[in-house]
Amino acid sequence: MSYVVAVRALCEFAAKRGDLDLRFTPAPTALEGMAGHQTVVQRRSAGYISELSLSGEFEDLTVRGRADGYDSTRNQLEEIKTYRGDLKRMPDNHRQLHWAQARVYGHLLCQTRGLATTTVALVYYNVVSQKETVLSEEYSAEALADFFARLCHVFMAWAEQELAHRAVRNEALSALTFPHADFRPGQRELAEAVYKTASLGRCLMAEAPTGIGKTVGTLFPLLKALPTQQLDKVFFLAAKTPGRRLALDALGLIRRPQPTPPLRVLELVARDKACEHPDKECHGESCPLAQGFYDRLPMARLAAVEVGGMLDQATLREVALAHQVCPYYLSQELARWADVVVGDYNYYFDIGGLLYGLSQLNQWRVCVLVDEAHNLVERARKMYSAELDLPALKAAQKVAPPKVKRALGKARRAWERLDRDQEVRYQVYPAVPEDLLQTLQQAGSAITDHLTEHPTGMDPVLQRFYFDALHFCSLAELLDVHSLFDASQIVASGRGQPGSVLCCRNVVPAPFLRQRFEDAHAAVLFSATLSPWHYYADLLGLPEGVGWMEATSPFRPEQLQVHLARHISTRYADRSSSLEPIVELMAAQYAKQPGNYLAFFSSYDYLQQVLSVFRARHPAVPVREQARQMDEAAREQFLAHFEVGRQGIAFAVLGGAFGEGIDLPGERLIGAFVATLGLPQLNPVNEQIRQRMQQCFGAGYDYAYLYPGLQKVVQAAGRVIRTTEDSGVVHLIDDRFTRPEVQALLPHWWPPAR
Repeated sequence: MSYVVAVRALCEFAAKRGDLDLRFTPAPTALEGMAGHQTVVQRRSAGYISELSLSGEFEDLTVRGRADGYDSTRNQLEEIKTYRGDLKRMPDNHRQLHWAQARVYGHLLCQTRGLATTTVALVYYNVVSQKETVLSEEYSAEALADFFARLCHVFMAWAEQELAHRAVRNEALSALTFPHADFRPGQRELAEAVYKTASLGRCLMAEAPTGIGKTVGTLFPLLKALPTQQLDKVFFLAAKTPGRRLALDALGLIRRPQPTPPLRVLELVARDKACEHPDKECHGESCPLAQGFYDRLPMARLAAVEVGGMLDQATLREVALAHQVCPYYLSQELARWADVVVGDYNYYFDIGGLLYGLSQLNQWRVCVLVDEAHNLVERARKMYSAELDLPALKAAQKVAPPKVKRALGKARRAWERLDRDQEVRYQVYPAVPEDLLQTLQQAGSAITDHLTEHPTGMDPVLQRFYFDALHFCSLAELLDVHSLFDASQIVASGRGQPGSVLCCRNVVPAPFLRQRFEDAHAAVLFSATLSPWHYYADLLGLPEGVGWMEATSPFRPEQLQVHLARHISTRYADRSSSLEPIVELMAAQYAKQPGNYLAFFSSYDYLQQVLSVFRARHPAVPVREQARQMDEAAREQFLAHFEVGRQGIAFAVLGGAFGEGIDLPGERLIGAFVATLGLPQLNPVNEQIRQRMQQCFGAGYDYAYLYPGLQKVVQAAGRVIRTTEDSGVVHLIDDRFTRPEVQALLPHWWPPAR
């Protein structure tokens, strides 16, 4: 069995040395890099071959990749690198890595074409001056083969270990048995659908209620599919920390009742949660865990894989500190060698998603599991949106050096012209004005050039605006029907500065996500709320022929009572008249069956109005409220009150921290009041989204308001029944809940509302 490795991965493994150095160095954008490559290629003669696919063998190792270019008339193999600034400032370990890649491609070229010699060249292209610096060496085929062999020898021990691991892993997973005596109702059909999806290389949307065991029911069949489908990785992607914990717990459960399969499970966490020295910069002159990072990495990497099993945050930290390397960047390295990676959505779906980039580079066959997939719409919109505000530009201008200050001044004047011409507080434009975009790009280039000459000591205010502007400009260049460009006027108050906020606002993430789903061997999106399926398929860009299943509920209708408040309106105009009826409804339910309840409202203001009346009318009933800004400790304290034997009503905001992702089984929660349809606020932004949805899908109101609103309602109501032994009550408080189109979006297993 041959082990396949990409040229870049081989060189990074075997030839990278020295410090971890993440000091900002001005680099071309992705578009500038592609344009630079094209410019170099266009300058070459007619016989020049670009993107030349090459591969070769070394014992049981297959090495493959694409060389940037080969000039057959000169017999010159070229590795093209774009850069900004002074080439002399490039760190030596970067240059050595570039040479290693070029020499490996040179060897593969000689081997493929039977060449006795070839010239290997590093072509450094400055995207600002458009000048090339060519460093070249002529090598014999024997010398290149010797270099290739040395790298492969370093990698071979690891590759043999990985091949052995994969063989044992696949054998163990083939014999893996389900961790419970039997499947729960609906869990077997979910598992079968997931396995079939992996076998066919398809995409599946699965709606399955809480309590069915969705996490185990999706992970188990994919682990069984790893050997049968020759898969490399499973990525379990979660919206929030609790989702990651559930996945790690499920994987621990799957491995526990039998001989433990040699399955490497890696947890990826955010950099700020993994950093050991947040007061230090990420380079060897500042952080001791960055100094000599790549020299100590091989032993740390080996120790981590020998630990095997669960490489969660705590275990990984222990290994990293034992070898004095950074835990966060050790986890980034181990993503290459794990079988199952558990992390946030952004690791695969964001613009620079680590897992997606590694999958493409290494041509992995991966299965992607998207937990609580209803959250991906909003999360993806944020990933592909960008904001800039004028006060931030003004602040950056104040601290900028003279040349940068002038460039920022031009951008400011173009921005202020846009503001002067805007007659309303919120305005959507067909595109970013050309002069504004151009001056923002020029300002970014000016800051980049300044950093090239002065790589340290950048003012934080200027740096923050710089990165925001780069992101904004990159998305502005991609603006299309999937996004809006809008400007919102800032109303000055107190010391606040007037101006505006510019936003490239993504509305339909599908064009950005579609390729991510297509490049996965298989993808499974699961949640308790994925109805209507076409809404999520349209917005997320799921492939044609995406499968859909609705798992059988494990709950009996008699476990839940659903009541409709048919004569109460929670519309904004009716809020004041709704307060007393809502309070009396809640008090009557509590008097009938004291216990723990959650009450959800559309906003903090509405919550406070109802709470004020409730306290005045029913002071004996214990109440507590969700605060506007609650950190993790405050949220845990809020949930700690939901204990067996305690009673009271907790007031919360629909769509907030307590509307989903919390588990309060049994008597910890016996009922919920939902005093809203959850419809997004009627405002100019949402109205523009409605219009764009109408343009794209012909169902503007449903896509912008109804479907997102009801999804939050069902999620909140889903806090009540968590296990097959639970029982409870849900009060849906608004006359619009009686409408057929609304009731059609409620879970099918719910009993008829009373």
